[in-house]
Amino acid sequence: MKILIVEDEPKLAGFLKRGLEEQSWEVELAYDGQVGKKMASNYRFDVIVLDVNLPLLNGYDLARQLRNDGLATPILFLTALGTIDDKLDGFEAGGDDYLVKPFEFRELIARIKVLSQRNSSREQSHQVLSLADLELNLDEKVARRGGNRIDLTAKEFALLEYLMRNRGRVVSRVDIAEQVWDIRFDTGTNVIDVYINFLRKKVDKDYPNKLIHTVVGMGYIFKEE
Repeated sequence: MKILIVEDEPKLAGFLKRGLEEQSWEVELAYDGQVGKKMASNYRFDVIVLDVNLPLLNGYDLARQLRNDGLATPILFLTALGTIDDKLDGFEAGGDDYLVKPFEFRELIARIKVLSQRNSSREQSHQVLSLADLELNLDEKVARRGGNRIDLTAKEFALLEYLMRNRGRVVSRVDIAEQVWDIRFDTGTNVIDVYINFLRKKVDKDYPNKLIHTVVGMGYIFKEE
């Protein structure tokens, strides 16, 4: 599981990170709302743990903006603000759960597990991958960007699905060859690069926000600019 913690108090952020990493979870930290928004938008997380009183962009506004951008990642508010009105504000902003400081760490772990499981079940039932304004419907085998249908060959669809499932992570040509083509990568062929270019022309060419990026000497990464 990969978790984003947006918390401006360094000691508490470090405590949360160490405790969650003991569960063998991967944890990333952001210390203000603007950095938190950028990380949540550009990388895939299973759960976002969000404070409310954050510099630059408060937690409620951050959650609201992420939801308006179409991000469905579960959000757990972890804050000292504990009145009923505070909690209602959090849920209305797009939060999925709300835990008041001080808290029992076991309860935080349990709530994160529930949110992750609920999100996994939801993704499996809908079978739609999305990033920014791009959607890939795995049941209908249809890709759309900005509501416009994109015609893809079977191999282009498989490649786009692989990139989207690994958004925010650099994937090498070897990874793509093994996972999409089910073959060992031949360093003498440029078939991977050719298909990446095919996808770019169909998915990115007519849109200002590019999603497929080259990481020189390493491979490709699928994320928003």
